[in-house]
Amino acid sequence: MAQNEGMARSGERARHWRYEELPGVDLLRARYIHKTFVRHTHENFVIAAIADGVEVFHHGGADQYAGPGSLALVNPDTPHTGRAGGPEGWRYGAVYPSPDLVAEIAAETTAIRGTPGFTSPVLDDPYAARLVHQVLRAADEGNALAADTLLRVAVTRLLRLNGGSLPQRAPRTAGARVAARARALLEARMTEPPSLERLAADLGTSPFALLRAFRAAYGMPPHTWLTDARVRRARNLLDSGTTPAEAALAVGFTDQPHLNRHFTRIVGVPPGAYQRERKNVQDPQERLPLPSGAWQNRQLTQTRAPRTAENPTPPSYETLSESGLPSDCPVSPSG
Repeated sequence: MAQNEGMARSGERARHWRYEELPGVDLLRARYIHKTFVRHTHENFVIAAIADGVEVFHHGGADQYAGPGSLALVNPDTPHTGRAGGPEGWRYGAVYPSPDLVAEIAAETTAIRGTPGFTSPVLDDPYAARLVHQVLRAADEGNALAADTLLRVAVTRLLRLNGGSLPQRAPRTAGARVAARARALLEARMTEPPSLERLAADLGTSPFALLRAFRAAYGMPPHTWLTDARVRRARNLLDSGTTPAEAALAVGFTDQPHLNRHFTRIVGVPPGAYQRERKNVQDPQERLPLPSGAWQNRQLTQTRAPRTAENPTPPSYETLSESGLPSDCPVSPSG
């Protein structure tokens, strides 16, 4: 709870949760000012709708900038970072659908063949951004029909505007094969990893050759990848009910504060807060209040787009259309 209180004092708020009626989808609503996400990856897609401020994230070898009304879009297993683009920080809502769910939606509503993904990491589309915020609001209110419908509409729109078939993996070079073997060894020895020199020697190569090959294959050096992998495994353990202290030792961190530090730098919330929200999915009768609860309710009222001459009737999940779908997102490729 101390880290949550520290975030509150700094003006930062975050909630990372799941809604049982959206299986395979993580949800996040946050405001960060000083927060910096270290290089990491996600197993799921990242669809982050910026409400205020600017988020800067390093992706594909360059800094990307996402401002109000735009979306930061990251494909699974793609290394990226995150930080504020100005002193005011940034506020956003995000959904993290699984690759299987995105593939299902793509097959039903687009002409994309192969593995679907996003072609550009930033898309300026206020309509889609509002859809993401409405998914979060519907999940908060327990409106399963709206949440599921709006999520599918949002993913369909984004794939049609900014989607394509992800490139097939290139044939593995000798360096890529060495990197894959190194990754497998690190996974097997997560709690007691070898030094870079020992790892290279075990693979019959030199430390710098292994370092270059690993960065080329996975976008980060082995020690950064290992921290990311440990946090991923810790998330799975926390989801299954393991305590943060036990999870920390099980994945190779020295203690719970060590896990807390890295977990918060990658996931955006401390492991205790993360587990309490996930536990609420299975245990709705034992909901634990979080310091950010009142703020979350305030934010729900702020995600509605203002009425203007150009936008007299901003969409809401109650009035999106009779079918629940915008006119440019029919439910099938033939429309």
